[in-house]
Amino acid sequence: MAHAELTLPEGAAADWTVPQDWAAYTPDEHAMWDRLFERQAAMLPGRVVPEFLDGLDILRMTKPGIPDFAELSERLMKRTGWQVVAVPGLVPDRVFFEHLANRRFVAGRFIRKPEQIDYLQEPDIFHDVFGHVPLLTHPAFADYMQAYGEGGLRADHMGAIDHLARLYWYTVEFGLMRRGDDLRLYGAGIVSSFGESVFALDDASPNRIGFDLERLMRTEYRIDDYQQSYFVIDSFEDLLRRTSDVDFGPIYRALEGASDLAPDAVLAEDRVYHRGTQDHARAKMAC
Repeated sequence: MAHAELTLPEGAAADWTVPQDWAAYTPDEHAMWDRLFERQAAMLPGRVVPEFLDGLDILRMTKPGIPDFAELSERLMKRTGWQVVAVPGLVPDRVFFEHLANRRFVAGRFIRKPEQIDYLQEPDIFHDVFGHVPLLTHPAFADYMQAYGEGGLRADHMGAIDHLARLYWYTVEFGLMRRGDDLRLYGAGIVSSFGESVFALDDASPNRIGFDLERLMRTEYRIDDYQQSYFVIDSFEDLLRRTSDVDFGPIYRALEGASDLAPDAVLAEDRVYHRGTQDHARAKMAC
């Protein structure tokens, strides 16, 4: 939800929040939420980490209609001390980090149109709330998100936001987790997408590579299509430990002198769960 160059919209507070105005949603908008929810809820069991499904239950998100942020926040506060706050759309980087650092998750309040059911460029309420909020009930992941916000404020002072953004992209948005011999989804960009929920686990095209902080922060990503590589963590606790117990200053300085890696790159030192064919990306480029 972050972006560097934005102007405060009319009617927004200084922290860019706005009222959700839940009562203003139309029956068609609630029906779109229910349609999206039913489709994802039917296909995610056995594919997503169980902590995500637990979060849906804890937050009672199986209730029909677009969730009321006040109700979600009340349940989240009791569980992990988080809140959900509405914003008009994308927010500046520093505003985004400040909200996360104070355990506030910013969510857009609009929902996609029927013709956008499978893809839209700007995150809507389904992506933000269905995709992100359930895992905020998990203590380690909730702590990771706060730590990311705090790290973002430090990165802002060091001119290193672009590298740190890749960490968010490849974990919070498009991360996979190892469970025994299998992989499971947890990234919000995947679990809120019908097509990518299948592609990320089942398709032969993308790489699936073990998490390595510096390697990941060198890796470019796709914003216009499915990812060419996914990074795999062992647990939320391990992700928190491997990021919050690290001094990022030396990493940023090392990255300044290192070349970026292409989204499809596989290195000799990578822990490779699956080396992708990249057929999907090649087919897209050929069009």
